[in-house]
Amino acid sequence: MKLNNKKPELNIEEKAARLEAALNKLSEELKINDLYEKINFDDFLFLASRQPKLVFRDIFMFFHDMIHHYVPEGKDDFEINEHSVGYVDYDCRKLFVEDCDEPFFADRLFANRFMNLIKTFNAGIKNNKIILFEGPPGSGKSTFLNNLLLKLEQFSNTPEGVMYKTYWRIKPESIKRKSSFNELKQTENQSNNQNFVEISCPSNDHPILQIPKKYRRALLEELIEDENVKEQIFNHREYNWIFTDSPCHICSSIFQTLLGEYSDPLKVLDTIYAKRITFNRLFGKGISVFNPGDEIFNRAITDLTLQNQINELFSNEDVKYIFSNLAYTNNGVYALMDIKENNIKRLTNLHGIISDGIHKVEHVEEKIKSIFLGLVNPEDKQNYENIKSFQDRITHVKIPYILDYTAEVNVYKHKFDSIEKMFLPGVLENFAKIIISTRMNPENSIVSKWLSKNANKYSKYNDKNFLLLKMDLYRGIVPKWLLEEDIKNFTRDVRKALLKSAENEGFTGISGRNSINIFGTLISRFENIGKYITMDDVRTFFESNDKLNEQIPNGFIASLVNLYDYEVLQNIKESIYYFSEKQIRKEILNYLFALNYDIGNTVRNTFTNEDIEITEELYKNFEATILGVDSTQAQRESFRKEMHREFVTQTLAGEIRLKGLDIQKTTQYFNLLEKYTRSLKENALSIYIHNDNFRRCIMEFETQSFKNYPEKMKNDVKRLLKNLVSCFGYTLEGAKQVSIYAIDKKLWEKFGK
Repeated sequence: MKLNNKKPELNIEEKAARLEAALNKLSEELKINDLYEKINFDDFLFLASRQPKLVFRDIFMFFHDMIHHYVPEGKDDFEINEHSVGYVDYDCRKLFVEDCDEPFFADRLFANRFMNLIKTFNAGIKNNKIILFEGPPGSGKSTFLNNLLLKLEQFSNTPEGVMYKTYWRIKPESIKRKSSFNELKQTENQSNNQNFVEISCPSNDHPILQIPKKYRRALLEELIEDENVKEQIFNHREYNWIFTDSPCHICSSIFQTLLGEYSDPLKVLDTIYAKRITFNRLFGKGISVFNPGDEIFNRAITDLTLQNQINELFSNEDVKYIFSNLAYTNNGVYALMDIKENNIKRLTNLHGIISDGIHKVEHVEEKIKSIFLGLVNPEDKQNYENIKSFQDRITHVKIPYILDYTAEVNVYKHKFDSIEKMFLPGVLENFAKIIISTRMNPENSIVSKWLSKNANKYSKYNDKNFLLLKMDLYRGIVPKWLLEEDIKNFTRDVRKALLKSAENEGFTGISGRNSINIFGTLISRFENIGKYITMDDVRTFFESNDKLNEQIPNGFIASLVNLYDYEVLQNIKESIYYFSEKQIRKEILNYLFALNYDIGNTVRNTFTNEDIEITEELYKNFEATILGVDSTQAQRESFRKEMHREFVTQTLAGEIRLKGLDIQKTTQYFNLLEKYTRSLKENALSIYIHNDNFRRCIMEFETQSFKNYPEKMKNDVKRLLKNLVSCFGYTLEGAKQVSIYAIDKKLWEKFGK
């Protein structure tokens, strides 16, 4: 019998009710927030007294707050504060990735450049500048700027993203001179029952600017109660505009005309309202973006209907309601997409405006304070470089190709679905590293000088140009394979020099667009094969393509494979390692106690309450574990004497007797525990190095044949595969595959047991 899952049809009344409910819900969601309502000047001042930092913002402070709304405080440089250079790990996903049609993945280098730029916005030192983001084609410049402006628009629609402009509401009947305006206004406003002439400041003047300059400080002195906030506003550079900026020519003439009419400044202030500034790129309100092919528009803008109303209201033509298209982005953002074609002219036209903050509109001067942004390819800089007076007005921020392999991988993940499932762990990242190697400078004197003493010791883990090392350092990671001496020498000066040198990388090599095409070619070869893409597959892919291979630094792929093999071997050792903590503790305590007695004695160990026989074998087994099975008798005896000396002079005399510490809390015990444990892990595979059954045991895991192997081997294989899955991200099949890879390549011989 078939079940009838068909839902019963609704009758007309029910359909109508549901439709009405849906429309009502939509209507509620689309209702204008209270923050968009116009508020009178008294209420505005009250709000300013309660939330002065929210109310008193110009576009630069607003932009700064917008960025920090989306980007949380980051973690500082390399977690080594004494050597910190402020190289912060910023999470820019909410700003550039989330809710964006085309995400922009910022690597750590660019994120720091960008956030350092934003700091200057809140310090009041970016006025009268145009900021050009410079990068090669395919570096994601357009995506970056589009997403940045999208988030600015979204932020302006949140409660935290409020910025106020001046809005005039004047009652015609309050004007002394009689005019025919009353009849006109009554007719026009019959529908909304209002008797006001309403004029929105086209230049987005902040309402506080309508207070004459000489009275603003005294007003804020009375208005703001928080002394700390008051000190900031009065003394910090970013708030200077409150006391120095002037209103636009339209607002100034309205104020002066009304003052002449009322003879009372308070009555003039009664006509001033505060209205929230809206940012809408589509209509060019608050955000104006110009592409190179867009025609240049230089005509003055006016509203004849409103101009006639103003003339009728004041019975004169003193108030000129005229402005330029730049007024739309006053206290907003003016952006140029690529400095070429018509945008070259737009850029040069901005020279005087950026220098003086003034633009001439017919016979009036227009005050302009906007954030000017632009995108430029390196080869297009010639279009303005010869204008010497312009050079100190331009700030270049480099936005090169991605130099962070995790960010590069994120690009691939966005373009291709579920690609992680196609690769063994680490292989996808290594594909990205090969791409990034083409974008980096092959020589770096800073790294060479820093590692000059031990450079040869890293040949197994790195390429000759240390590009792999730089890739990690650019991500804020100090690799574990670096010697302690070199880590200590990675000083603040070295870090600063390294980051400065990175400014010149990422402008050549495989572009972002090309890397996506190359990656697509790789995965298309393995989509239906049914096996994981391995490091050997990636290596073959690049080395078999002469055009690609010639872009990759010589020897880089071989070094990358070496590093991958080393990391795989460490993961396998970590996964198969097992040793009883109780047994380790016992062997360390027996060794330390035995140091105080001659060979041949049998004594009770007071640390363990067990009898031990002092033999050369006891010493040798412990020392060989730490020093290695190839250590000589002389090396072991030297180690033994040093351990005994430390035990007598520091551990026993200083920490146990003087400080009363338990033996297991002493420095010597902790050091031996760390060395002993590390050595056990290093040698965890030693018993299986020449055992062919071990390979077969892995292959036959979870088959009937698996039960035929020795119990210890079965337990070791189970632990190996389980830990590779749980600790290192492999699937069971991937764990088996990488284990066989390590065995077949004899990685323990390559890197030592």
